Amino acid sequence: MRLTMRTNLAMRTLMFCAVNQGRTVRKHEVAEQCNASENHLAQVINTLAQLGYVDTVRGRNGGLRLGRPPEQIRVGEVARVFETPVPFAECFDPETNTCPLIGNCRLQTALKAALEAFYTSLEKVTLADLIDGNDGLHLLLSMQPVRSAPCHRPASALHIQ
Repeated sequence: MRLTMRTNLAMRTLMFCAVNQGRTVRKHEVAEQCNASENHLAQVINTLAQLGYVDTVRGRNGGLRLGRPPEQIRVGEVARVFETPVPFAECFDPETNTCPLIGNCRLQTALKAALEAFYTSLEKVTLADLIDGNDGLHLLLSMQPVRSAPCHRPASALHIQ
């Protein structure tokens, strides 16, 4: 099984917004930090906004931010939204199915059960579970400026001849 790029970008975007909560982030910042195309990201952000996962702000200081608390965003729900339009197997789409086994194959039933178990498992995970206490993720995605220690040069380094 493999998640679509849209699902992957949706989760990256939500994690980016969650790590930078309290700040309106810009699409280009998300794209840069998450190694994503701004064009693909625009489509994903539009869907996330339509479903209330993010709020978008237009204008000069516009951008996006979480539309719900991280504890209320379930990974499985997001995955279902972005994965459902893509049939898992040919036989899952009655309009394009050409499999000759369709009426007698039990694989489709097993695959449907496996997919449901997959989504049910992911629905137990919230966005908060992904970010809380995840210092490495915060370090990668935080837009807060990194405060460097003051530079202390030894006196000998400052000596001019």
